[in-house]
Amino acid sequence: MAPAADREGYWGPPTSTLEWCEENYAVSYHIAEFWNTVSNLIFILPPIYGAIQTYKDGLEKRYLAAYLCLTAVGLGSWCFHMTLKYEMQLLDELPMIYSCCVFVYCLYECFKYKNTVNYPLLFLLITYSFIVSIVYLNLKEPVFHQIMYGTLVSIIVLRSVYIVLWVYPWLRGLGYTSLTVFLMGFFLWNVDNIFCDKLRALREKMPPVVGAVTQFHAWWHILTGLGSYLHILLSLYTRTLFLKHRPKVKFVFGIWPVLLVEPPKKL
Repeated sequence: MAPAADREGYWGPPTSTLEWCEENYAVSYHIAEFWNTVSNLIFILPPIYGAIQTYKDGLEKRYLAAYLCLTAVGLGSWCFHMTLKYEMQLLDELPMIYSCCVFVYCLYECFKYKNTVNYPLLFLLITYSFIVSIVYLNLKEPVFHQIMYGTLVSIIVLRSVYIVLWVYPWLRGLGYTSLTVFLMGFFLWNVDNIFCDKLRALREKMPPVVGAVTQFHAWWHILTGLGSYLHILLSLYTRTLFLKHRPKVKFVFGIWPVLLVEPPKKL
């Protein structure tokens, strides 16, 4: 039998500009990177629930968009890791840029009156998304995408730190948890890239299920999916507090955090 990394699968040879450390078609003939694929469920299912809850609570549509953009990232990443095709790679990477732009808009509009639109910021973010998309489609350089994505994440982090330090300090737990979880994912992403050869050699000596724990790119999905979801909760919590609603974080099955928002008390 050929080495796991050289196995042929349903989608044929990879055409993406990136491949990750998980051995191709090692688990399933129909899924190129099995663990990197199924780990995207954390990007898909919880945000759908959040979008439904946001709609039920009658909250602003930009938060509905934030949840759905996170779901779009998960669906694109699922298609990318399942096929390792370049077209599917774009469905993963470009929505990462677009979703972060939505997050930036939500976070920087937390302290505005309801039913207002910040057209200059909206224009700036749309222009940023357009330029990054055009340059990346022509350049096809993953490092460029990573820098542009990291720039947006840095803007989000700085704004979040400002909010939890000087505006609503009682939200520090939620804000710092979101940031810590995301940074843990980023750390494992780097470990997966730098020590790939050693990780693959280690997996050959381990039972398949145990070896799955060393799929650190899948952990990157899980941790950044959770971190991004918690960030939306932070942004939405901040916004609803400013509008004098009564937000509360509840845990579904005692595990997964959701935000329930009650309207302001009538005097």
